[in-house]
Amino acid sequence: MEGRPVEGEAERFREDVREYYGKKLRGSSDLKTNACSCSASPCGEAAGIIPLIDSEILDRFYGCGSPLPPLLEGMTVLDLGCGTGRDAFIASKLVGPNGHVIGVDMTNEQLEVAEAHVESQTERFGYAAPNVEFRQGYIEDLRSAGIEDGSIDVVISNCVVNLCPRKDLVFAEIRRVLNDGGELYFSDVFADRRVPNEVYADPVLRGECLAGAMYVEDFRRAMAKAGFLDVRYTSVSDVVIDDPEMRKLLGDVRFTSRTARTFKLGDLEDGCEDYGQVVIYDGGIPGHADWFDLDDRHRFYTNRPIPVCGNTASMCSGTRYGKHLHARGDRSRHRGKFEARDDDPHGVCCCCR
Repeated sequence: MEGRPVEGEAERFREDVREYYGKKLRGSSDLKTNACSCSASPCGEAAGIIPLIDSEILDRFYGCGSPLPPLLEGMTVLDLGCGTGRDAFIASKLVGPNGHVIGVDMTNEQLEVAEAHVESQTERFGYAAPNVEFRQGYIEDLRSAGIEDGSIDVVISNCVVNLCPRKDLVFAEIRRVLNDGGELYFSDVFADRRVPNEVYADPVLRGECLAGAMYVEDFRRAMAKAGFLDVRYTSVSDVVIDDPEMRKLLGDVRFTSRTARTFKLGDLEDGCEDYGQVVIYDGGIPGHADWFDLDDRHRFYTNRPIPVCGNTASMCSGTRYGKHLHARGDRSRHRGKFEARDDDPHGVCCCCR
């Protein structure tokens, strides 16, 4: 695996990150690269909430995506590495007064900003009482933050997992706290190869979300070990490193910003298997009247039956998306490996990575 600290160094690495985000950075403009601030503009329902977010929260936001999936009303959402709370507050508006959002972060300076705005955001959203709370803790140990087994519907995170020295523990904790059918939807920076140890040891490169970026294949393996056998990407974009000195230090490593989605489902397989199933989208997801993209290879057009593998059928029928993505057929008859259908430019096909 890429650049992991040796035993006993995890706290030193965490302290470097706390120092960088708690004291050295006073705003996103202080970042030396765009890795922690690229492609971070929310879209859909979330975009309309941004004007309601206090400016101090936005000014101190760091992220590489917009990990805010649809159909959050009434859900319990956990934001890992919430920082000053931008995504947590957006989620608190999306879940509505009957939902609940918990933000967890290890940096006190960030949490102080988030907590200072709970009352004003509650008022702006028109709620009688806050539906969001912030807790100090490590995302590798969510028990210490009081997050119980199976208590979370959706876990989100924005460019934070790369900063953790023990990513394996993060994924195991996510699996523990999600309920059955729950979703992990997060954005982060990934590498096209294992980052050298000398790069990982650089506190600035680590703080800039580059040195701790996971090699995509190691990410897949780590997720499988944690029980997430099928991870899908909803977006992938290149991270551009303009600083010549940083580019020299990083060598040939290339980085991408990715948003990934997976689910806690007990019947997922480690490949695409054909059971003759189809999924029909009813067009009912807000903001997605004509089609819905489960990931970058599965676009479901309204009222159009789409052949899918067993995993995709489960992701649709066994989660909250099952209200609108209706799977037909079961697994009573296996037809072999699912062969990708490539008759649509948006890829209405199954092709597990």
